[in-house]
Amino acid sequence: MVYLVHHAEAVEPDVDPQRPLTAAGREHAERLAEEAARRQVKPAVIWHSGKLRARQTAEAFRRLCNPLAEFSAVRGLQPTDPVEWIRDRLLGENRDVMLVGHMPHLPRLYESLIREPSSFPMHGLVAIDWDGAEGKVGGRISATDLLNGD
Repeated sequence: MVYLVHHAEAVEPDVDPQRPLTAAGREHAERLAEEAARRQVKPAVIWHSGKLRARQTAEAFRRLCNPLAEFSAVRGLQPTDPVEWIRDRLLGENRDVMLVGHMPHLPRLYESLIREPSSFPMHGLVAIDWDGAEGKVGGRISATDLLNGD
């Protein structure tokens, strides 16, 4: 499985240029991660963009879904990064991977993986059935779950 997560609500850049999560954003990330854990989401790997708001959101999932998950900031999850960077990194990956990132990158990545137009939930999570061992980006990928945390 590949889980795509849009970071929770962050403060505006004029309040804090690092843009940490708001109090409501921290609560939302916790609720979404709790719901994911309830649905047996247990990624072996959690990659985030490195931006504070994405890291804080990813930390909630690590804490509640799999404290032993490999956890790191990776190249390819910035808002304007080409989707091919992270899609190519998923080829051959046979572990469950969670990617925590930003708009407009995540909707473009999602559509690239499922090969059809689709919407992506603000501050939500999408799970994709992924057979990375065979490196298939086409027919063997389908959206299997959608959580929007609301």
